Amino acid sequence: MESFLSAVLGELASRSINFFISKSSKPTTVLQVGVEGSLQRALFRAQVIVDEAAGRHIKNQAMLRQLDMLRDAIYRGSYILDSFRYKPQDEEEGGGTDQIVSRSLLLSRLNSFKGICGGSPNKRKLLVLDQQLQESLDNLSSVLHDVKETAVFLMSYPRLYSQPYSVQLMLDNCMFGRQTETQAVFSFLLHTQPHGSKELEILPIVGPAKVGKSTFVAHVCMNERVRDNFSEILFLRDHDLATYAADLSTFREGCETEHRNHKSNSNKDRGLLVIVDLAGDINEDAWNMLYSSCKQRMPSSSKILVTSRSDKIIKFGTTRALDLKYLSDEEFWYFFKNLTFGSMDPKMHPRLAHVAMEIAKMLRGCFVGANAYARMLRDNFDIHFWCKVLAFLRENIQKHVSKFGAHPFDLIKQNRPIHVGRMATPFEECVRYCGHDSSSQEEVPKIRLLDVIYGSVKAFGELEVLVWRSRIPPYYSYVVSLEIRELRTRAAKRKRSIRNEITPC
Repeated sequence: MESFLSAVLGELASRSINFFISKSSKPTTVLQVGVEGSLQRALFRAQVIVDEAAGRHIKNQAMLRQLDMLRDAIYRGSYILDSFRYKPQDEEEGGGTDQIVSRSLLLSRLNSFKGICGGSPNKRKLLVLDQQLQESLDNLSSVLHDVKETAVFLMSYPRLYSQPYSVQLMLDNCMFGRQTETQAVFSFLLHTQPHGSKELEILPIVGPAKVGKSTFVAHVCMNERVRDNFSEILFLRDHDLATYAADLSTFREGCETEHRNHKSNSNKDRGLLVIVDLAGDINEDAWNMLYSSCKQRMPSSSKILVTSRSDKIIKFGTTRALDLKYLSDEEFWYFFKNLTFGSMDPKMHPRLAHVAMEIAKMLRGCFVGANAYARMLRDNFDIHFWCKVLAFLRENIQKHVSKFGAHPFDLIKQNRPIHVGRMATPFEECVRYCGHDSSSQEEVPKIRLLDVIYGSVKAFGELEVLVWRSRIPPYYSYVVSLEIRELRTRAAKRKRSIRNEITPC
């Protein structure tokens, strides 16, 4: 046993050393010292463990919870570290200027404030950030200490067939996060029922709109172990279950066949995986008819995943429901930062990184908004443009909260209309109405929403525009209906009045 542990620790140490050597070979602009440097090194160590775990098939639930705690600590530590690096003395980018204090100036001011009692709000902000850095370091160090045994026994778990879909370098080509939830669904789908059981197992997956339920399920179904375990994977996307509940043949006609297993002649003995995507509240009578039909005509090894925004489906599950939530602020910033900067180091662009942090806070965890804005910012990698977008977005939010009592992105999640202006053409306003998801087979508009609002695209009247096209399964495109109209104040030709009214309403 001792020789086994020594071998495992030796391999882990070797991997860690190679990791740090590869990191240290990259050029850096700032020497990392003190608490900041210690936190950065702790984040490196934690990331080594998380990356290694992502490549292995782990069934132990306690270990999965520990790894989830470690990921949370990484996100919080990265968020505090970036807040410390990119926080300006005066947040002037929203007031008509893009002057942002660099990180070096921030550090020099922090040093000058040490040992002085009392002080200005800026001084107190810096001291609070310094305290948060230390607290984040202490928290991450504590979690790392708790997972020491996890890091050792991690090497005993088998590797996955290939590099996991969720840890590819390009985040816009993969599903971000959801590692714990993914393992929970794998355990459900690959679990074998006791012999003689006639009940079909059902796992409800609930969550608010645009939280990523369809993407999550599609990601799970891409896994080779899941595909090998079922003869077919069927999707039922129509919320009117009664249409397909009469018999299995009608049900199959209403489903999309996502996958059919052709590997062996024994597929007939394997069960089917049925995914039911409910758009609204569940019709209990229709559901009972559908379930009864499936139970009578499908092998007992078949399983059902049902997704919905409503908690009403929970009572139909045979196992504990999976509740998907929006990412925390720290997770969302980690996601948005990588989408926006890609292979570029944000530390090389501190002014842009600060503006990106402010934009991320305003997106309220919206995945579609994150992808759309990240692409727009990447295409216009200029501090002046980024600051104009931030100021425009901030004013739009303030107008909505003041006039309607709600954040515009909260209204978007509820598929309710919002009113915005046009930065490129301030004499026009844009009203966003309902949106919908389009499958990869449907034709989508060529005009992008953000090009209409922030760019120079000339459009007028009612039209449909593309918000974002997903590059991962199920490859949805997100389309919204707009109406672009002139402001009433223009007809009066009161220039001063116009200037006061061109902001989003």
